[in-house]
Amino acid sequence: MGSARSEADFEAFYSASSRRLLGHVYAMVGDLSEAEDALQEAYARAWQRWGRVSGYEDPEAWIRTVAYRIAISSWRRTVNRLRAHRRGAGSEEAPGASPDRLAVIAALRAIPAEQRRVVVLHHLVGLSVEEISFETGAPAGTVKSRLARGRRALAGHVSEYADESQEAENYA
Repeated sequence: MGSARSEADFEAFYSASSRRLLGHVYAMVGDLSEAEDALQEAYARAWQRWGRVSGYEDPEAWIRTVAYRIAISSWRRTVNRLRAHRRGAGSEEAPGASPDRLAVIAALRAIPAEQRRVVVLHHLVGLSVEEISFETGAPAGTVKSRLARGRRALAGHVSEYADESQEAENYA
């Protein structure tokens, strides 16, 4: 790496994307400290490969995917620690998060990880089914199914999704 131009490009990318991506990863994994750790590691990996990553069509998608995979891998290695942490963590305070957003995060924690991921990518990130399929590697039909099931599951927890549960039938 080494060039001042590359460093400035990376710093600009980080400044423009880090807060938004933290919100995405936090919503997908449901744990702020895990999201922060995974995102920090993903940015470190991106910096190591910045010459290649900066040329991708959507470097944010690369960061988001890597951070999600890091978090999932971390969960697999530390299941017992996370269970104990979640039992002890009554309500997490996310910087600048509204009570409504925290309620949505809590509701997202109640649904399976695969459903949570596609709901976040679709509703919070704004990706299409095809874009989610590309980012996750899951077929479009699987993404649609997970999105429909996720919406139905969320309907019982968040009134905002209750109206969309009928719309979710269109994806099933």
